[in-house]
Amino acid sequence: MRIANRHGRAQLVTEKGFVDVARASDGRFSSDVSTLLSRLDDLGEWWASASDTVEREEVLDPTRDGDLGPVVASPSQIFAVGLNYHEHAREMGLPAPSTPMIFTKFASSLAGSGSPIPRVSESVDWESELVVVIGRGGRDLPLEGALGAVAGYCVGQDVSDRELQMAASPPQFSLGKSWPNFTVTGPWITTRDEIPDPQALSIRCDVSDVTFQNSSTSDMVFSVAEVVSYLSRVVELRPGDLIFTGSPEGVGQGQKPPRFLEVGDTVVTRIEGLGVLHNHVVEPFWG
Repeated sequence: MRIANRHGRAQLVTEKGFVDVARASDGRFSSDVSTLLSRLDDLGEWWASASDTVEREEVLDPTRDGDLGPVVASPSQIFAVGLNYHEHAREMGLPAPSTPMIFTKFASSLAGSGSPIPRVSESVDWESELVVVIGRGGRDLPLEGALGAVAGYCVGQDVSDRELQMAASPPQFSLGKSWPNFTVTGPWITTRDEIPDPQALSIRCDVSDVTFQNSSTSDMVFSVAEVVSYLSRVVELRPGDLIFTGSPEGVGQGQKPPRFLEVGDTVVTRIEGLGVLHNHVVEPFWG
């Protein structure tokens, strides 16, 4: 299944159109995506019996996604993993970490596909990432069962203000990656059963029609299961939590010379089987 946050409501994405889950099920299921994530088995069973009879809201146009919000509107926790691709560590001139490097991103920075990215400094960078969406969650999850806590996956763009990130020592990752619309997720959640191996997905980012990142999740230092298990040893993972699993090589800071985002740039982020994000770069739009 594919589950989108569309106009603030949980909707199934089908080839024939969107299905508002709460309305189509006569209230059996919530309109809140986070609430659905712990009931995916029930939702799948209902959809198998109802898919031929429910009314679609409109035909899906994959090129028009501006009405899709972040896949989870209000996650209780947003985690991210630094230097989690071997080649990205090499391009930054750093060794691959021996333990997952965890930081957080703040929920006020969430955005969906189609949202503008503000150029808040001369060093705004792109980072395409596979995002894990937690379903049942839990604590102290064993490695061999960690993926059972996962509801699904989506495409992520971890936009980074390198100037703010490196303004202090040690670097302030969380703040430098949490300007408005710096945490892009979408276009929808693809449930785990449709992605048999999250470590075998192509991942790519184009900036103004130039491909900068073109890699595979097979290059991760720590697998999705390892990251989920590691986090759960310390924190309780909850339905709707998001985990940005790291970015492959090809970020702007790693170019020679560095190439950062400019007003007017378009950023297209795609992961095999999960969809595409489209975002454009603008002047800051507040203040």
